Amino acid sequence: MTAYEVAIRAEAELGEGPTWDAAAGRLIWIDILQSRVHTYDPSSGRRTVRTAPQHVGAVKPRAGGGLVLNLRDGIGLLDPDDTFRWLHHEPVPGRRANDAAVAPDGSLWAGTMRYDEAPGGGTLSRVTGNGGVTTVLPDVAVSNGTGWSPDGRRMYYIDSPTRRVDVFDFDGERVSGRRPLVEIEEGAGFPDGLTVDADGCVWVALWDGGAVRRYTPAGELDRLISVPAPRTSACAFGGADLTDLYITTARTGLTAPHPLSGSVLVVPGAGKGLAQPAFAG
Repeated sequence: MTAYEVAIRAEAELGEGPTWDAAAGRLIWIDILQSRVHTYDPSSGRRTVRTAPQHVGAVKPRAGGGLVLNLRDGIGLLDPDDTFRWLHHEPVPGRRANDAAVAPDGSLWAGTMRYDEAPGGGTLSRVTGNGGVTTVLPDVAVSNGTGWSPDGRRMYYIDSPTRRVDVFDFDGERVSGRRPLVEIEEGAGFPDGLTVDADGCVWVALWDGGAVRRYTPAGELDRLISVPAPRTSACAFGGADLTDLYITTARTGLTAPHPLSGSVLVVPGAGKGLAQPAFAG
C-alpha cells in the first residue's frame, strides 16, 4: 500500500483519461459527462479547463501541436490556434466515445460504448493521422484501457464488463492471439483504465474497487494502491521523470460520494512510466 496525495481537488462527474503531455509539461485529464478538458501543470499549479463540443472520451497531444479528441460523434482535432475540425465524423445514435490510446506508430486506438452499456454496442478502432479508420474489435460493451508493452510487441486491452485484462500480439498495426492476462475477482470492482510502465508491468484502475493494481507481464499481482474514492477510473505516469502516478476518479452514480470522489490523486515516485507517443495527425 502506498500513500497518495491530492493533486487536484475537484468534483468531476466522470473524471477520466489522465495523459502526460511531455512537450507542455502538464497533465491532461477529462470529465466525460461534463464535456470538459482539464490541464494541470504540477510545477506551477496552473490549471485550465475548456468545454469540448460534446461528450469527450479521451484527449491526447498531437505531434504537430494541439490535441486529438475522441468525441461522441467521432474524432476531432483541436489546432494550436484553438480551431476545431472533424478528422472523422460518424454519429451513431445512443453511442459515445470512451477511452483511447496512442500506439507506437502514432495512430489513435479509440474506443466507443453505448450509453446503456449494451453488450456488443461498442467498438475499438485504429485511426491514422490522415483520418483512415479501421475497426479492430467490433463487438465490445465498454471499451476501456489500452496500452502497449515497452517493446511494442504486446497490446493490453480492457472491455470492462468482462472483468478481464486481455493481451494481444501486436505487429505494429494489427492485433492477434487475444487471450486473458488477468481476471478481476468478484467484489474487487471492474477493470477500467490502464497504463504500462517501463518494466512492462500493467497498472489497472478498478472502478467500484477504490484501487489501482500493478500486474507483471505474467499476470501476477505485485502491488496494490488503495484510494478512498471507490470509482477509480484511470491512471497514468507523469512528471518530468515519469515517476508520479496520477489517478482519476468519478462521482457519477454515487448517492453518497466520498469527499475526494471526482478529484485527481497522485502517488509520487510510484514507478517509472513510458514516454507516450503523440498522435500523428
